[in-house]
Amino acid sequence: MADAVELDAAGRTVRLSSPGRIFFPERGFTKLDLAQYYLSVGEGILRALRNRPTTLERYPEGVTGESFFQKRAPKNMPDWIPTAHITFPSGRTADEMCPTEVAAVVWAAQYGTLTFHPWPVRRDDVDHPDELRIDLDPQPGTDYEDAVRAAHELREVLHEYGDLRGWPKTSGGRGLHVFVPIAPRWTFTQVRRAAIAAGRELERRMPDQVTTAWWKEERGEKIFVDYNQTARDRTIASAYSVRPRPHAPVSAPLRWDEVAEARPRDFDLATMPKRFAELGDVHADMDDHAFSLEALLELASRDEHDHGLGDLPYPPEYPKMPGEPKRVQPSRAKREDG
Repeated sequence: MADAVELDAAGRTVRLSSPGRIFFPERGFTKLDLAQYYLSVGEGILRALRNRPTTLERYPEGVTGESFFQKRAPKNMPDWIPTAHITFPSGRTADEMCPTEVAAVVWAAQYGTLTFHPWPVRRDDVDHPDELRIDLDPQPGTDYEDAVRAAHELREVLHEYGDLRGWPKTSGGRGLHVFVPIAPRWTFTQVRRAAIAAGRELERRMPDQVTTAWWKEERGEKIFVDYNQTARDRTIASAYSVRPRPHAPVSAPLRWDEVAEARPRDFDLATMPKRFAELGDVHADMDDHAFSLEALLELASRDEHDHGLGDLPYPPEYPKMPGEPKRVQPSRAKREDG
């Protein structure tokens, strides 16, 4: 194969070097296959990334090679790709790329980007999320089918608290993500508080199957509602992103009537283009909605006032937050107290 090829990305030419480099040895998929995949689902991936600060998960030598997360916009990034100035929990700042056309996605694929991790904000307002993202993460002993049951009950929770509508997708692994488009009126702290409230209500309804316990030693064989994925600078792989696993799975947007019958391994670099050609982006209408978090925030206030359920621990790299409980493993805390 040629040393380089030029691809037409919606009218913009993107140069792809080493197109024959094998990125997924188990399936034989090349860098060119990756780039062509993103062209085939261009409208969908762009809908998920448009104007969002985006971290790139890069595997320059393919899925079996070294990898890293690139938060700061690369110095060689073309000037036609805009950026947003964001602030991390540490107080440090950076400019991150914000795709506005599919050519930006293909350009990132040229540099070995498999997975795109967009912030839940747009570049014109980087401090107020416009998506509530709920990550249903199967713990050891559970699987996708358990996440499905939790997702359907979560759908009911969202409906009851604010008539919210969620759009489900596979994580690309065993879990499910449910995204709710919201008005950009609330801070990261408030959106996280709403996610905790939704998770706790789901936990009350499915106590043997769902947990919000941050510490792994307390979770058991349950679906973990990872509320910290709504904290500032924590991101979830975008819809249509390729995940770094040997069989090249992708995070697949689903309709609710597909969730129970879907199987994560059915959606990959080879099968998703066919699905997209037939159905288009099944989440295309997300941007037509902007729901309110008021009912979930009221639930959070009731949980705190009536049941003493306040904040939950933040990830370890975060500064201590106001109202946060002790950030120490329960078994360790017992030893220290003893």
